[in-house]
Amino acid sequence: MTPFPQRRRLPEAGCCPEGVRGLFQREIWDHYRFAGRRFPWRETFDPYRILVSEFMLQQTQTERVLGKYEGFVEEFTGFEALAGADLQAVLRFWQGLGYNRRALALKDTARRVVSEHGGTLPRTLEGLLALPGVGRSTAGALLAFAHGIPVPFIETNIRRVFIQFFFPSRDGVKDCEIMPLVEETLDRQDPRGWYYALMDYGAMLKKKHPNPNRKSAHYARQAPFEGSDRQLRGAILKVLLSQGPLEAQCLAAGMGKDPVRFYRILGDLVREGFLKQSGGTVAVA
Repeated sequence: MTPFPQRRRLPEAGCCPEGVRGLFQREIWDHYRFAGRRFPWRETFDPYRILVSEFMLQQTQTERVLGKYEGFVEEFTGFEALAGADLQAVLRFWQGLGYNRRALALKDTARRVVSEHGGTLPRTLEGLLALPGVGRSTAGALLAFAHGIPVPFIETNIRRVFIQFFFPSRDGVKDCEIMPLVEETLDRQDPRGWYYALMDYGAMLKKKHPNPNRKSAHYARQAPFEGSDRQLRGAILKVLLSQGPLEAQCLAAGMGKDPVRFYRILGDLVREGFLKQSGGTVAVA
């Protein structure tokens, strides 16, 4: 399917003429009806399960999430179960998804939902943004997918669609230029389905066209994983999860890394709540 043929550069205020809006919506909906994707988190309205999926999908490919999602929600069945779970168990289930900070934030969010909201996920933007690890995009997705509340938000696939359609000849497109268009074209009768449709269209564009997100003012290439601090952090956690508490010196020797760098990262993991240290021994908190 080709991109919207009658796209045009819009006024700086970002208004979307009625005719353009209708053509744009039909294009997105038509693609979704014929090529929409099915995922287990799209089959539920359970706020907890949708929250888990949103945390997992942050900066992680959908295929990797598919291999982890159902096992995770079966093991940690709801906010109370996750809030009371052992951190080591949560991190073991999270292995393979990367960005372990998300697992820590997800568990902390579950604790806050239980202790401050009676086990019910907030239904307001302000309430969601106060939770650990929940930014504007995640909050908007939660409102739309869990509660059917039509709130405009932008994530990577949505950004790709709007740049491709409305800013085809522009570089340095800012999210503040895209957001009015997201709001004007939002299907307020079915925000959940509409955002799924936008995301699927954006995923299609990535496969068939040069990535429009490179035209975004917010685009930045991800730093290489190999040799990064993030890789070493993950390696330390993986060893301690599989072997249990270890002497820091033994752990450092096994890693074969620069000791100054190793102990800096080890200290970060302790301060962030991933690890605990007693004397010279370190373990997952």
